[in-house]
Amino acid sequence: MVKCIVVDDEPLAQQVLEAHILKTKELHLVKKCANAVEAFEILGKEKIDLMFLDIKMPNLSGTDFILSLRNPPAVVFTTAFSEYAALSYELEAIDYLLKPVTLERFNMSIARFLKTQIRPEQEQTYSYFKVDGKLVKIEHTGILYAQAIKDYIILCTLHGNYIVHMTMKGLEDLLPANLFVRIHRSFIIGTSHIRAIEKSAVELGKMKIPIGGNYKLNVDLLKTRISGL
Repeated sequence: MVKCIVVDDEPLAQQVLEAHILKTKELHLVKKCANAVEAFEILGKEKIDLMFLDIKMPNLSGTDFILSLRNPPAVVFTTAFSEYAALSYELEAIDYLLKPVTLERFNMSIARFLKTQIRPEQEQTYSYFKVDGKLVKIEHTGILYAQAIKDYIILCTLHGNYIVHMTMKGLEDLLPANLFVRIHRSFIIGTSHIRAIEKSAVELGKMKIPIGGNYKLNVDLLKTRISGL
């Protein structure tokens, strides 16, 4: 069970996150904190695995709070401001959620966090997909991109295309977050195959994948990671 706390000075934001946590069997909410001082007290008493942390709070911001901790737990930033995305990456946050936090986006963060809990030696470099009634082993590094078309997904790989029956959410949870990023409602791309990132599209070989409006933050985080800035 993952022990977590919510740190936010807005009661409504606390309630939203609490509702999401209660719907997630892997999580146990230890405490809701209105500020960094309350959170610091809990961290001194309990071993907290995950912290949902607001950035703009009275007296001490979420980012300054993290920097003040010697051994901070994993962090998911929750904020109404998008301009701190790059800083959150520098602080090695699990994710950066913009308010109001939807359950779907929350679940994506939890899936990402749970992946970090897998020991490197346990991580697989491949996944099996059901294609035409049989299981096909596909190496993660060989996947260029995945495109959703109605109830199916086309996996475009270095060795050909495969059609599988699954959701984009299911595929996103299955693939390792350090090798793939969702940049559009209908597209997940393999980051190692990127040739260029434009304002509204990402180039993979001769293919240009559009960047969806709701996924620009994912691309911004990706650009920060690639550039090392």
